[in-house]
Amino acid sequence: MMSIRLVIFDLDGVIYRGDEPMPFAVQTVQRLRNEGVMVRFLTNNSALTREAYVRRLTGMGIPAQEEDFMTSAYATALYLQTQGAQGRRVFIVGEEGIHEELRRIGMVVVTDPEEEGADYVVAGIDRDFTYDKLRRAHYAIQHGAGFIATNRDATYPAAGGRIVPGGGAIVAAIQTCTGVEPTVIGKPNTYSMELLLQKCEVPASEAILVGDRLDTDVLVGNRAGLHTVLVLTGVTGEEGLDTAPPEMRPERVIRTLAEL
Repeated sequence: MMSIRLVIFDLDGVIYRGDEPMPFAVQTVQRLRNEGVMVRFLTNNSALTREAYVRRLTGMGIPAQEEDFMTSAYATALYLQTQGAQGRRVFIVGEEGIHEELRRIGMVVVTDPEEEGADYVVAGIDRDFTYDKLRRAHYAIQHGAGFIATNRDATYPAAGGRIVPGGGAIVAAIQTCTGVEPTVIGKPNTYSMELLLQKCEVPASEAILVGDRLDTDVLVGNRAGLHTVLVLTGVTGEEGLDTAPPEMRPERVIRTLAEL
């Protein structure tokens, strides 16, 4: 009999779209917790701090704590910490989540690599992305800065059923002009998933990943050895499931979280 101790949810398109919870999200999380199952959240979205995610979910009726979240920004900070990046200079193409997590580990955020220098460029979703930011990132990388990408998601689901450009589009612009392949931290790379499993002290065989994308959520779950569930409320629809590569095929497909 399958023993499940941990359920990990993606956020955008799974738990909510914009500021609205997805159908049955609140009830599903509460039921799992009532049954003694750990619930955690793994997101490639680097825009928000973990504190902001706590406020967002709590406001939707899903009480949460910082330790419940593994974001690509937090995972990037943990990775850079292992590289001895405390006190090093970083140019960020991104939003509050990346800025806060890198400051927390003692990195020095610079705004002009040409004047201040930069040891790293870290890129993620940036809804104020400009040519000037691209130019500065290009300069830093061409002068030796390491290039780190929080994720490569081309799109993500937004409010109103819209699919909008994601952080991967910005990462691609920087890679195109520099010719440098970034170190990618988020899904489908297993780094953030493995960190989360370690923090929860749960083996992959006793965990389920619930996501809305084949190329990130399902792929990282399969690579890391978790049970995988695709919910059809976000980016991926029924079309293309039959022709998906084997490593991107979920163990189960559900229409809403009510079926979990």
